[in-house]
Amino acid sequence: MTPSSQHSNQSNVPTRSNRKTPPPAFIIVAFACVYFFWGSTYTAIRIGAAQLPPFVLTGVRFCVAGAILLFCCRLRGLRILLPLRTLITLSMIGLLLLAAGNTSLVYAEKYIPSGLASLIFAATPLFIALIEMALPHGEPLNLRGWIGILLGFLGMVTLLGPTLHEVFTVGLFTNTTRLIAILACLGGALSWAIGSLYSRHQRLNVNSFVSSAWQMIFAGFFNLLLATMFGQWPQAHWNVSTFGSLAWLITGGSLIGYSSYVYLLEHVPVAKVATYAYINPIVAVLLGLLLLHERMQAAEFVGMALIILAVALLTSTTIKLKSVSGKAQQETMSDE
Repeated sequence: MTPSSQHSNQSNVPTRSNRKTPPPAFIIVAFACVYFFWGSTYTAIRIGAAQLPPFVLTGVRFCVAGAILLFCCRLRGLRILLPLRTLITLSMIGLLLLAAGNTSLVYAEKYIPSGLASLIFAATPLFIALIEMALPHGEPLNLRGWIGILLGFLGMVTLLGPTLHEVFTVGLFTNTTRLIAILACLGGALSWAIGSLYSRHQRLNVNSFVSSAWQMIFAGFFNLLLATMFGQWPQAHWNVSTFGSLAWLITGGSLIGYSSYVYLLEHVPVAKVATYAYINPIVAVLLGLLLLHERMQAAEFVGMALIILAVALLTSTTIKLKSVSGKAQQETMSDE
């Protein structure tokens, strides 16, 4: 998975009206990168988590990716030295999204299949919708949104049903590792949702790529510090698999995937870009079946379908509400 700093910098992203229409081939390639590379990160994490402790894997990944991205921003002539207050805000976003959210996912994938982890993490839009609704001046949900919440809840219960049945019928303490991994994954999704909302409500005059680079650097160094404090370095096994996993996560997940996402935000309506939220889990499940020989039960496939449908409903509902709100604001301004 990759940082979501774009929410804090959407005011700095050039509007589509100010840009020339890019060739359709560029748009297709960008969508393919976001769909495939972000979906494939779950598989790469599963491979890396088998050999590297969570703090080591995420620390190295984000430090390297952040440094590369920051260097590229400097080559482009972007301002990378930021005020202290801005850096503190970016560090908070990075800690919520990456240090907590992504590291929890890595820990979970040590014990549960990558496809299952991707589907659990797909609950992030559900958390965002509920938290946003509870906030002052938050976005209310219409009937379609509430249907999405209900389907998401039913999908999560169906998805986790086999594990919960095993825990409570075979014995509460016989499979607690898998249950803890699932709870950690849910906690990571919640942290990602909180970080996304916090990021969205910030008003930072920072380029999106510079913002993302600093978030990755802060999260990476924090995780490397934790890896050292908890003595995880001796547990790391460096081999072809781990270097391959890191290379894929750094290039495909953090650089290519995120760059393509920002490119799409600049040229394509957000409603279309947001489809990654329910395409990525499908990619992750398919790659898990093909490359890692993971197996899912029938109930888990039903849960997958319900969650993907719920995310689609919530994503489209949120976008519609925002567009209606934006039109209302424009009408008010025109009346004045």
